[in-house]
Amino acid sequence: MADFIASPHTRIRPSRGWSALRLGELWEFRDVLVMLALRDVKLRYKQTALGLVWVVLQPLVAGVIFTMIFGKFAGLPSDGRPYVLFVFAGLLGWNLFAGILQRAGNSLVTEARLITKVYFPRLLIPCAAAAAALVDFAVSLAVMAALLVWHGVWPGAWLLLLPVVVAIILALAVGVSLWISALNVKYRDFMYALPFLIQVWMYASPVVYGSEMVPERWRGVFALNPLVGVLEGLRTALLGGGEPALVPLAMAVGTAMIAVVSGAFFFRRVERGFADNL
Repeated sequence: MADFIASPHTRIRPSRGWSALRLGELWEFRDVLVMLALRDVKLRYKQTALGLVWVVLQPLVAGVIFTMIFGKFAGLPSDGRPYVLFVFAGLLGWNLFAGILQRAGNSLVTEARLITKVYFPRLLIPCAAAAAALVDFAVSLAVMAALLVWHGVWPGAWLLLLPVVVAIILALAVGVSLWISALNVKYRDFMYALPFLIQVWMYASPVVYGSEMVPERWRGVFALNPLVGVLEGLRTALLGGGEPALVPLAMAVGTAMIAVVSGAFFFRRVERGFADNL
């Protein structure tokens, strides 16, 4: 009995107030992050006959449809580039952003049984969902590379901008997802509002059209959308032909940083009630 009392033990208590992010704890549980991300990838394509082919078909079919409707019929400009490359580059960045929002935004509700039974940093759950979305992005990026070769387009030195733009998209999507996933635990309205938010955000972003389509007097307001800078930057990185819009890109960096920091602290602030609400 005395040995049992003297043995080391760990007491898990809920956080209080605006607690620190405890980044060291996230690193300590990094294996959980990898496990959750790999599990999400496997479950996504489990019992599917085509597997990763769906990742290729979805943006490719959407790109062909948008090319026919907006490129051929509507005649929207594409900055002198083949419209199929123009729209596929936009879809590449948008699908990464929207995919993270869809997966990470509902991730806490999906993992309710795990949260109520096992302790680990809850912040890892939306982060794992974001990591899983990167697999789809990598496959789509390979398709984009094949299209560039097919059309004989070489982006040049601006290709070095690609990791920077992807990092901004990832940070922005994770930051927004932290807010949505945390709020979704208590207010399930966000589960139903999320698809509508994603749809509206797509129309407000230069996915199938360029920023030059926006009237000059509205471009300042339009640039407040952080996806304007990153999608235009992604097109420059992949297609070359000019310089990225530095001001919208800088605004996207600032917005992404604010979203990640504020979202992480808010997530930590309310996570002590997750188990009760789930």
